[in-house]
Amino acid sequence: MESSKQLASRFRELFLNGTWIANTNYQELLSDINWKQATQKITSLNTIAKLTFHINYYVAGVLKVFEGGSLDIKDKYSFDAPEVKSKNDWDTLRIELLTNAEAFAKQIESMSEEQLESTFVDENYGSYQRNIEGLIEHSYYHFGQLSLIKKMVNEIK
Repeated sequence: MESSKQLASRFRELFLNGTWIANTNYQELLSDINWKQATQKITSLNTIAKLTFHINYYVAGVLKVFEGGSLDIKDKYSFDAPEVKSKNDWDTLRIELLTNAEAFAKQIESMSEEQLESTFVDENYGSYQRNIEGLIEHSYYHFGQLSLIKKMVNEIK
């Protein structure tokens, strides 16, 4: 089993400062996207802003549990992003994801092996570790989408 430090490192690598697997991370990928690009619709694909909201929805929802709160997120609401209408809206969304990601990583780091192995909210959800790993995998999936959509948006110029 991975230790909490290793899991936190994997999470940070994907969101904040890594380059090992994807040669970039969320922070770097989103840093040079302006709000018009973030909201640019490409055929039936989700926008960069909507995918950013979607990933943050899960990070924030699970973080709330880590901090002692209840699990209130529901898949059916995970794409209900508020409309991004300005630079400020986009900056707020992007910064919120990165801030939540750092808080999430810190929470992982503080977990004991026992907590990682313990039940996450309900037995149906498995362990804390399973949920953390699932969120990392889910985030890589959407990271790939974001990378491709960014390339498409940049070709529109």
